[in-house]
Amino acid sequence: MKRITYWPQLVLGLAFNWGALVGWSAMAGGMDWLVTLPLYAAGVSWTLVYDTIYGHQDKRDDVAAGVKSTSLLFGDNTKVILSAFSASTIGFICLSGYMNGQGILFFATVLGAGSSHLIWQLKSVNINDPATCWRIFRSNTWFGGIILAGIMADIIYKRYGSNNDGKSDSQSLDKSN
Repeated sequence: MKRITYWPQLVLGLAFNWGALVGWSAMAGGMDWLVTLPLYAAGVSWTLVYDTIYGHQDKRDDVAAGVKSTSLLFGDNTKVILSAFSASTIGFICLSGYMNGQGILFFATVLGAGSSHLIWQLKSVNINDPATCWRIFRSNTWFGGIILAGIMADIIYKRYGSNNDGKSDSQSLDKSN
């Protein structure tokens, strides 16, 4: 794709994150598009963020080889553009969580720690220093871990929290009305 378009990271995101759709349908026995499409979009946006940072490591080689990437396309505007993709990543994760009935611990973790991590990445990365790009790229395992921690905290709270009935606070409030 790098020989055809400046957006190979988008193609990578579309391919890598297909697992969100396949995994959901395998586990749930069907598809809830209101949950899975925002989740898929979040994954694609996140891939654009981390793989563009990764691509800045070898942009000189890409130019010499005549191949394209979002790193070359975005150039000096990379941080601004990746800020928008980072915001859409967080927004789509939150939309997916909302549509899936996630609770306050999920949202607090995603919005607090998840957003903070992406902001830290964009403030810390020097797109002209391959070592920094590699370090920031690798830190995305922590972003994935943060999102997982939010999901797990929410599940644990719903199962063992103050209600002890397996329902979220909003579901319990609905019953009392």
